[in-house]
Amino acid sequence: MAQSKTDPRVIRTRKSIMDSFITLSETKEFKDITVKDITAEAAINRATFYYHFEDIYDLLEKALSEVLLVNLDSAVYENRRLDEETFTGIFEAVTNFQKAISHRCHSGYEETIARIIREQLEVIFFKLLSKQHPAEKAQTLSLTAVMLSWGIYGASVEWKRNAQLPPEEFIKAALPYIRHGLD
Repeated sequence: MAQSKTDPRVIRTRKSIMDSFITLSETKEFKDITVKDITAEAAINRATFYYHFEDIYDLLEKALSEVLLVNLDSAVYENRRLDEETFTGIFEAVTNFQKAISHRCHSGYEETIARIIREQLEVIFFKLLSKQHPAEKAQTLSLTAVMLSWGIYGASVEWKRNAQLPPEEFIKAALPYIRHGLD
Protein backbone atom coordinates (compact mmCIF):
# COMPACT_ATOMS: atom_id res chain seq x y z
CA MET A 1 0.00 0.00 0.00
CA ALA A 2 1.50 3.35 -1.07
CA GLN A 3 1.73 6.06 1.54
CA SER A 4 0.56 9.59 0.84
CA LYS A 5 3.03 12.49 1.20
CA THR A 6 0.57 13.87 3.82
CA ASP A 7 0.53 10.68 5.88
CA PRO A 8 1.72 11.62 9.41
CA ARG A 9 4.38 8.88 9.32
CA VAL A 10 5.76 10.25 6.05
CA ILE A 11 5.79 13.79 7.45
CA ARG A 12 7.56 12.59 10.63
CA THR A 13 10.18 10.70 8.65
CA ARG A 14 10.83 13.68 6.37
CA LYS A 15 11.21 15.92 9.42
CA SER A 16 13.56 13.38 11.01
CA ILE A 17 15.74 13.40 7.89
CA MET A 18 15.85 17.21 7.84
CA ASP A 19 16.55 17.41 11.57
CA SER A 20 19.36 14.86 11.19
CA PHE A 21 20.82 16.88 8.34
CA ILE A 22 20.68 20.09 10.42
CA THR A 23 22.25 18.31 13.40
CA LEU A 24 25.07 17.01 11.22
CA SER A 25 25.59 20.44 9.66
CA GLU A 26 26.37 21.82 13.11
CA THR A 27 29.56 19.74 13.23
CA LYS A 28 30.38 19.14 9.54
CA GLU A 29 30.49 21.24 6.41
CA PHE A 30 27.87 20.38 3.81
CA LYS A 31 30.47 18.99 1.41
CA ASP A 32 31.49 16.44 4.08
CA ILE A 33 27.97 15.17 4.88
CA THR A 34 26.97 11.97 3.10
CA VAL A 35 23.64 10.23 2.62
CA LYS A 36 25.08 7.45 4.80
CA ASP A 37 25.69 9.97 7.63
CA ILE A 38 22.11 11.23 7.36
CA THR A 39 20.54 7.77 7.25
CA ALA A 40 22.57 6.67 10.28
CA GLU A 41 21.61 9.80 12.23
CA ALA A 42 17.92 9.48 11.28
CA ALA A 43 17.91 5.68 11.79
CA ILE A 44 16.45 5.04 8.33
CA ASN A 45 17.62 3.18 5.24
CA ARG A 46 18.83 4.68 1.95
CA ALA A 47 15.59 3.82 0.13
CA THR A 48 13.64 5.87 2.67
CA PHE A 49 15.99 8.80 2.17
CA TYR A 50 15.54 8.62 -1.62
CA TYR A 51 11.76 8.33 -1.25
CA HIS A 52 11.79 11.81 0.30
CA PHE A 53 14.68 13.51 -1.52
CA GLU A 54 16.30 13.15 -4.93
CA ASP A 55 19.79 13.58 -3.47
CA ILE A 56 21.68 15.51 -0.82
CA TYR A 57 21.42 18.74 -2.84
CA ASP A 58 17.63 18.42 -2.93
CA LEU A 59 17.71 17.93 0.85
CA LEU A 60 19.93 21.02 1.25
CA GLU A 61 17.55 23.13 -0.79
CA LYS A 62 14.42 21.92 0.97
CA ALA A 63 15.97 22.16 4.45
CA LEU A 64 17.19 25.71 3.80
CA SER A 65 13.80 26.70 2.41
CA GLU A 66 12.06 25.38 5.52
CA VAL A 67 14.51 27.08 7.89
CA LEU A 68 14.05 30.35 6.02
CA LEU A 69 10.27 29.99 6.08
CA VAL A 70 10.40 29.47 9.83
CA ASN A 71 12.53 32.64 10.14
CA LEU A 72 10.22 34.60 7.86
CA ASP A 73 7.04 33.13 9.37
CA SER A 74 4.87 34.30 6.49
CA ALA A 75 1.76 33.91 8.68
CA VAL A 76 2.97 36.98 10.57
CA TYR A 77 2.81 39.00 7.36
CA GLU A 78 -0.61 37.80 6.17
CA ASN A 79 -2.51 40.61 7.88
CA ARG A 80 0.12 43.33 7.56
CA ARG A 81 0.77 46.15 5.16
CA LEU A 82 4.05 46.55 3.37
CA ASP A 83 5.41 49.29 5.60
CA GLU A 84 8.64 50.14 7.42
CA GLU A 85 7.92 47.72 10.27
CA THR A 86 7.26 44.88 7.81
CA PHE A 87 10.41 45.64 5.79
CA THR A 88 12.46 45.73 9.00
CA GLY A 89 11.02 42.40 10.17
CA ILE A 90 11.71 40.74 6.83
CA PHE A 91 15.24 42.15 6.70
CA GLU A 92 15.96 40.94 10.25
CA ALA A 93 14.63 37.46 9.38
CA VAL A 94 16.89 37.26 6.33
CA THR A 95 19.98 38.45 8.22
CA ASN A 96 19.24 36.03 11.09
CA PHE A 97 18.92 33.21 8.57
CA GLN A 98 22.21 34.16 6.93
CA LYS A 99 23.97 34.32 10.31
CA ALA A 100 22.58 30.93 11.29
CA ILE A 101 23.78 29.16 8.16
CA SER A 102 26.96 31.10 7.38
CA HIS A 103 29.24 28.69 9.24
CA ARG A 104 27.36 25.58 8.10
CA CYS A 105 27.37 25.79 4.33
CA HIS A 106 30.42 25.77 2.12
CA SER A 107 30.85 28.97 0.13
CA GLY A 108 30.18 27.03 -3.07
CA TYR A 109 26.49 26.92 -2.11
CA GLU A 110 26.02 30.68 -1.79
CA GLU A 111 24.09 30.87 -5.07
CA THR A 112 21.67 28.17 -3.92
CA ILE A 113 21.15 30.01 -0.64
CA ALA A 114 20.72 33.33 -2.46
CA ARG A 115 18.14 31.84 -4.83
CA ILE A 116 16.17 30.31 -1.96
CA ILE A 117 16.12 33.61 -0.08
CA ARG A 118 15.05 35.59 -3.15
CA GLU A 119 12.32 33.11 -4.11
CA GLN A 120 10.81 33.09 -0.61
CA LEU A 121 10.95 36.88 -0.39
CA GLU A 122 9.36 37.19 -3.82
CA VAL A 123 6.37 35.11 -2.70
CA ILE A 124 5.90 37.17 0.48
CA PHE A 125 6.27 40.51 -1.31
CA PHE A 126 3.88 39.45 -4.07
CA LYS A 127 1.22 38.48 -1.51
CA LEU A 128 1.65 41.73 0.41
CA LEU A 129 1.58 43.86 -2.74
CA SER A 130 -1.46 42.00 -4.12
CA LYS A 131 -3.38 42.63 -0.93
CA GLN A 132 -2.31 46.27 -0.75
CA HIS A 133 -2.88 47.01 -4.48
CA PRO A 134 -5.64 44.62 -5.64
CA ALA A 135 -6.42 46.62 -8.80
CA GLU A 136 -2.84 46.46 -10.07
CA LYS A 137 -1.82 43.98 -12.79
CA ALA A 138 -0.27 40.76 -11.47
CA GLN A 139 2.66 41.18 -13.87
CA THR A 140 3.50 44.61 -12.41
CA LEU A 141 3.22 43.31 -8.84
CA SER A 142 5.35 40.29 -9.71
CA LEU A 143 8.10 42.48 -11.16
CA THR A 144 7.95 44.73 -8.08
CA ALA A 145 8.19 41.66 -5.83
CA VAL A 146 11.26 40.47 -7.77
CA MET A 147 12.93 43.88 -7.41
CA LEU A 148 12.17 44.06 -3.69
CA SER A 149 13.40 40.50 -3.08
CA TRP A 150 16.71 41.18 -4.85
CA GLY A 151 17.03 44.51 -3.04
CA ILE A 152 16.48 43.05 0.41
CA TYR A 153 18.80 40.14 -0.38
CA GLY A 154 21.49 42.53 -1.69
CA ALA A 155 21.16 44.73 1.39
CA SER A 156 21.51 41.64 3.62
CA VAL A 157 24.71 40.64 1.81
CA GLU A 158 26.06 44.16 2.28
CA TRP A 159 25.06 44.06 5.96
CA LYS A 160 26.86 40.70 6.36
CA ARG A 161 30.06 42.19 4.92
CA ASN A 162 30.01 45.24 7.23
CA ALA A 163 27.92 44.07 10.21
CA GLN A 164 28.79 47.07 12.35
CA LEU A 165 25.15 47.94 13.04
CA PRO A 166 22.24 45.74 14.08
CA PRO A 167 20.09 44.81 11.03
CA GLU A 168 17.21 47.10 12.03
CA GLU A 169 19.56 50.09 12.27
CA PHE A 170 21.33 49.19 9.04
CA ILE A 171 18.11 49.15 6.99
CA LYS A 172 16.49 52.09 8.78
CA ALA A 173 18.13 54.80 6.66
CA ALA A 174 16.82 53.35 3.39
CA LEU A 175 13.26 52.66 4.54
CA PRO A 176 11.75 56.12 3.91
CA TYR A 177 12.98 55.97 0.31
CA ILE A 178 11.59 52.48 -0.18
CA ARG A 179 8.25 53.47 1.36
CA HIS A 180 7.95 56.64 -0.69
CA GLY A 181 8.24 54.60 -3.86
CA LEU A 182 5.53 52.18 -2.71
CA ASP A 183 2.81 54.69 -1.80
